[in-house]
Amino acid sequence: MKIAIVILNWNGKKLLEQFLPSVVNFSLRDATIYLADNASTDASIGYVKEFFPAVKIVENTINGGYAKGYNDALRSIDADIYCLLNSDIEVTENWLKPIIKVFKSDKKTAIIQPKLLDFNDKTKFEYAGAAGGFIDLFGYPYCRGRIFNHLETDKAQFNDETDILWASGACLFIRSNVYHLLDGLDEDYFAHQEEIDLCWRAKNCGYKIKYVGTSTVYHIGGATLQETNPQKTFLNFRNSLFNILKNIPKKLLLFVLISRLILDGIAGIKFILELRPIHTLAILKAHLSFYKNFFKFLEKRKKLNKNQEYKLFNSIVWQHFILGRKKFKDLR
Repeated sequence: MKIAIVILNWNGKKLLEQFLPSVVNFSLRDATIYLADNASTDASIGYVKEFFPAVKIVENTINGGYAKGYNDALRSIDADIYCLLNSDIEVTENWLKPIIKVFKSDKKTAIIQPKLLDFNDKTKFEYAGAAGGFIDLFGYPYCRGRIFNHLETDKAQFNDETDILWASGACLFIRSNVYHLLDGLDEDYFAHQEEIDLCWRAKNCGYKIKYVGTSTVYHIGGATLQETNPQKTFLNFRNSLFNILKNIPKKLLLFVLISRLILDGIAGIKFILELRPIHTLAILKAHLSFYKNFFKFLEKRKKLNKNQEYKLFNSIVWQHFILGRKKFKDLR
């Protein structure tokens, strides 16, 4: 089984200096490592060539963001399994072995995520993926170990192997044939939540997405766009609406879309009350972009297989903010 660890990079020399050593030290025996460079203007490529000659380099001609960056790079990488790995992740010894074991034992498993812990506080789960992702009734993503901004402490409660609905793009393993069958990541997203869309499409085609808690990595998070950046707010709100329109079951589509637009409006009011009107403007721009692309994404929806049934939890907003449930085990 040929494994390709593919690190997408754009002007990330400092991150590569900090995190690439762990990837090389703990992965080369089981995988080939690639740097997929998104037309960097810093010294990233020169640094890798000089200090890590075993790392293969794929140079993209433009910075097309996360989605296009990976789509462009993976066309030229021959492997059975791709690992899409952020440049701000520290891996651990033998982290690949449990992942490979699951892929070999279950042919229907197409996507796997390891345990994601916070690099800055290694006792805590990390926001971007924690212990595997789910979607609530209104299309809001959340994770085992992370409900909104509440992060659980790792007490081995998620050292299991289980089915999930989406895997974090910070560290996502996927069978190459499935990746290309699904036409890869949707480049209209640019960045944020495109991995949720990829997983959701795989799920709708009958594949399994799994979390493997016996493999651990540490993630900084927010290294590309900080939480306070209104561009991140724009992408998250818009791309979440794209996910709903493309993937949610037909019987729920109209109800969920209208409900989400209302809930997004409430979020915009909340930002104003918090004296952060620039984020309210970002939500407005996200909705305008969604309306502009509505029929384009409706056409994408028609091409997808919608035969799968799976559980969507009741409103995570209601359970967390009204009922005060902060841990995954308390959700109903």
